Amino acid sequence: MAAAEGLSPRRIGFVGAGRMAEAIARGLVRAGKVEAQNVLASAPSNRNLCRFQALGCQTTHNNQEVLQSCSLVFLATKPHTLPAVLLEVAPVVTAEHILVSVAAGVPLSTLEELLPPSARVLRISPNLPCVVQEGALVLARGRRAGSSEAELLQTLLAACGQCEEVPEAYMDIHTGLGGSGVAFVCAFSEALAEGAIKMGMPSDLAHRIAAQTLLGTAKLLLQEGRHPAQLRTDVCTPGGTTIHGLHALEQGGLRAATMSAVEAATSRAKELSRK
Repeated sequence: MAAAEGLSPRRIGFVGAGRMAEAIARGLVRAGKVEAQNVLASAPSNRNLCRFQALGCQTTHNNQEVLQSCSLVFLATKPHTLPAVLLEVAPVVTAEHILVSVAAGVPLSTLEELLPPSARVLRISPNLPCVVQEGALVLARGRRAGSSEAELLQTLLAACGQCEEVPEAYMDIHTGLGGSGVAFVCAFSEALAEGAIKMGMPSDLAHRIAAQTLLGTAKLLLQEGRHPAQLRTDVCTPGGTTIHGLHALEQGGLRAATMSAVEAATSRAKELSRK
């Protein structure tokens, strides 16, 4: 990407230094996408910046300094503080910047209204597994961001997991599926282990096997590109243990309850976006 005078295309900035910002920075550094010393993060206090410092990154309390030093900047503040931060940094935003919002519920239209007309803005929705570089992320482009900016961002964020470009209308759905879905999967993993505990298996062993079963199944689905129903059918044998267990899950309403959970979380995300 092109760099204006004083800006470096090799430097990546973070305005806001919370857990998700740290996870993205950690993934980029570990994957060799950027050197730690070329990452600059800002936050009001050292409470979160100390984690960036531990990575070897540069830090500051001055948000404008990040924009003046970096051409690619992640806006990773809390959603309710982002408008004020945008007004603060707007005077130093140039056409050379690529600005990436990580703030949930803040639409691209709001970002573009508060920034100069030439600003190239994108929005991403990550999830917690980005912390271990196995995230499910989606990105949406603003009006002035082109395919080259989207491709650059996807290339970088591959260090944090799987990144897909989507229409902005899908962002709230991703919150319900990929964001809240982490908690739904944990609830299922917990229940799976507790079933084994009920039958006599030690707790630690049951939880390890449940988590590994989820991990292995996810890898099979992604690596082989198969529909979950195909893999489920492969595990079932006529009159066997799995079909009896699946019958019990259907009697308990697992499928409908899971669909309703994603729907409820998505609806709440849409409500919050309108506030």
